[in-house]
Amino acid sequence: MGLFDVFKRKPATTHPASAAAGEPQEAADATLAKGLSKTRTSLVERITRAVAGKSTVDDDVLDELEAALLQADVGVETTVRIIKGLKARVARERLLHAGDLDRLLREEITSILMPNRQAASEDTIASGPKPYVLLVVGVNGVGKTTTIGKLAHQFTQQGLRVLLGAGDTFRAAAVEQLRIWSQRTGADFVDKGMGADPAAVAYAALDEGIKRGADLVIIDTAGRLHNKVHLMNELSKVRRSLSKLIPDAPHEVLLVLDGSTGQNAIQQAIEFSKATQVTALALTKLDGTAKGGVVIGISDRLQIPVRYIGVGEGIDDLQAFDPEAYITHLLGK
Repeated sequence: MGLFDVFKRKPATTHPASAAAGEPQEAADATLAKGLSKTRTSLVERITRAVAGKSTVDDDVLDELEAALLQADVGVETTVRIIKGLKARVARERLLHAGDLDRLLREEITSILMPNRQAASEDTIASGPKPYVLLVVGVNGVGKTTTIGKLAHQFTQQGLRVLLGAGDTFRAAAVEQLRIWSQRTGADFVDKGMGADPAAVAYAALDEGIKRGADLVIIDTAGRLHNKVHLMNELSKVRRSLSKLIPDAPHEVLLVLDGSTGQNAIQQAIEFSKATQVTALALTKLDGTAKGGVVIGISDRLQIPVRYIGVGEGIDDLQAFDPEAYITHLLGK
């Protein structure tokens, strides 16, 4: 059972919002559906208009579908791939009805998302390294520290001992923000104050995590603009610092991206991948945008697993990414 699998387990205690909605999974589905509602409304309405009155799916319908996917910020390259696949299948299967288009579109998107899901890390908390080291990277403003706090909440709810390392020592109030999250979630906390060397903080956090018998050490990092060379050098230094204590640490490098920025998020991911080996992605703020299709484009272009998606501001609104549920609520049931 990996880090991803632990995250998916039902929490030991039920959040009030989950209790009101019924079973935790039902509440999660409802939150996901609500979070993707802007993208779904735009996408489905446009597709519906495209096939209205049509007995067959012709080039006009596929052109309109292409425009709808681009509007949802799936991205040019990925959209072209999807439309090309659909044209081939339409010709081969003699597609006649809108329902068939819906089915084939879901299958094309699934073929993009599922392989990356299978590429998830095989490291485990239960039988793998202790502590499991999660390094979180991303530019300022994407919700990086908040994502760390929500992860800490989820894992402490599982009964795991979590330690947070305040390695974002340059942004005003970043250390204090993470301290508050540690208090709120019951996680341990290590910092060296504002302006401290991030690599030294990472080393101290992991050292303390080892001494305290932590199951999981999550380390925040500075988030200055991704085109700053010194930031990328800094991330490399943090990795080297961690490896002095545990040779294969960090076990996961999670890049947090703001889903509402669309294709700019892909460029950020490319730049961060040059500085450190990004192994997983978290896409935040999908609930406030009609660009929820960016998940598909990012998964296709980067071939890095999308591990978590943020579909609300609540503490339980960071969800383990489930491709099937995502497709269901993106295109409607």
